[in-house]
Amino acid sequence: MDKNFIIRTLDEIATMLELKDENPFKVRAYKNAARALETSDLAIDRNISAKELLKIRGIGRSLADHIITLACNNKLDFYEELKESITPSLLEMLKIPTLGPKKIKFLYDNLNIGSISDLEKAVSEDKLINLPNFGLKTQENIIRGIESFKKFKKFYLYSDVIFEAQSIINKIRLHKKIIRADIAGSLRRKKEIVRDIDIVAGIKDDSDSQEIMDYFTSLEEVDEIIAKGDTKSSIRLGSGINADLRVVKDSQYPYLLHHFTGSKEHNIVLRGIAQESGFKINEYGIFKGEELVRCSDEHEFYKVFSMDFIEPELRENIGEFEAASDGKLPDLIDEKDLKGIFHIHTIFSDGNITLKALSEKLSSEGFEYAGISDHSKSAYYAGGIKSENVDNYLNQIIDFCSLEGKIKIFKGIESDIMADGNLDYCDAILEKFDFVIAAVHSGFNLSGEEMTNRIIKALENKYTTILAHPTGRLLLTREPYKVDMIKIINAAAINNVAIEINSNPYRLDLDWRLCKYAKEKNVKIFICPDAHKLEDIDNYEYGINIARKGWLEKKDIINTFDKKNVEIYLKNLKNLKKTR
Repeated sequence: MDKNFIIRTLDEIATMLELKDENPFKVRAYKNAARALETSDLAIDRNISAKELLKIRGIGRSLADHIITLACNNKLDFYEELKESITPSLLEMLKIPTLGPKKIKFLYDNLNIGSISDLEKAVSEDKLINLPNFGLKTQENIIRGIESFKKFKKFYLYSDVIFEAQSIINKIRLHKKIIRADIAGSLRRKKEIVRDIDIVAGIKDDSDSQEIMDYFTSLEEVDEIIAKGDTKSSIRLGSGINADLRVVKDSQYPYLLHHFTGSKEHNIVLRGIAQESGFKINEYGIFKGEELVRCSDEHEFYKVFSMDFIEPELRENIGEFEAASDGKLPDLIDEKDLKGIFHIHTIFSDGNITLKALSEKLSSEGFEYAGISDHSKSAYYAGGIKSENVDNYLNQIIDFCSLEGKIKIFKGIESDIMADGNLDYCDAILEKFDFVIAAVHSGFNLSGEEMTNRIIKALENKYTTILAHPTGRLLLTREPYKVDMIKIINAAAINNVAIEINSNPYRLDLDWRLCKYAKEKNVKIFICPDAHKLEDIDNYEYGINIARKGWLEKKDIINTFDKKNVEIYLKNLKNLKKTR
């Protein structure tokens, strides 16, 4: 056993004990033992004895036993049990420089910040500046720490990559020898997380590809040149993500674009379909024997196999080939189809959006309505609205709409789903809202059966209109809680409850892999930004991506309805549920 591994394990135990607010003497004992072992010249192996360890100041009998166990078994039950008892997202926060366990515990206890995503949201809203032992300087250090953490992550959120990728592709298209170029790979398919940036380009037949590669590798975004060749080059950007450029003659471009858009599963199946028809496919063409089947674009590419064009978002081998062959591909929703925005938090709870600013922004962008849904009373950490203040909340919205409102505002609430499945307001209060978003914000560690039953009970509440972020996941930070989403979708169908695609780029929940099933069960969807500040509203674009990947059409999304029809939908739904 590596001595350094044992030292790191002791340090981690001390940190986890501190996160759990254990006795400070116990915490200090593990820290001191780690330091003592580090400064000791004692070699550690399977034959180490307690007698030798006890000679080191700071190591007592219990710690000596732990060290011996680690040296012999490479595993310590106490460590494993301790790690299991702490939310992984809290441990991940420790990777942020300057943010130690005491600060993490304080943030969790006082602001319910339990993940890097929560922390990033809090600093973006300046919530740490006035906290004891924090201040502006600490917040700035945390912001830099978060940026550093993201830079070295293996995977990246789509939202963290797409703008940089678009900037690079725009520059590549300016090169006089490039006829056309596109982003490919998982970014083109709008995957929620990506590993790198793939770019493909078609160049003039007489072009010197080396000139183009020189241009690509000298872009200002480049931090390091990983590889440079005639047809492919790889760079690492200042943000830490890798970007690849592949070039071919423009006549070969459609095949290259298709091949490197993927997915791998889509391409494998299509190659099989091609082989059955006597064709061969690769990144340079479709071949019948030795003869190239000429295609000017991807539309013609799919026509070779008697298929309709398959949008990049659908290329995941989940039924697109059958649909494309039978003329049954969905007419996917587009950004222009959205008429209004739901799930918005204002200054009435933890948002910083005023009704005036909201109304002006949405009106200027052509939206017809908004659905306000501030936090309910149980979300005390978010300034949730107490029962006795609900009428004032609703009346202020009504007064604003009658005097200044440029759009229709629907009066809603994001009501917490309690551990027993009840919502945290009584029926008499819930009845006052135009719509109710039900959401889990606590108690994530229930068993799968308990969590599933908890949410289903909330769906059975006659006032529940929408289920928010149904799995509670935070991408790259927090795993979904244990829940049977098929049962949840089935229950939503039975109880006429819509499910949101939460468009916060850290959530994107409902997952696109489940959208198609929800559509088949006739469960309606809302695309919601979960906005807490004005710029968050634009997150709906990420929700559109997920809806498209999930085969959703305009008719499947409630907030594609115009103002009048949304109002009718909400009223009819409320009346229908009252009669149950």
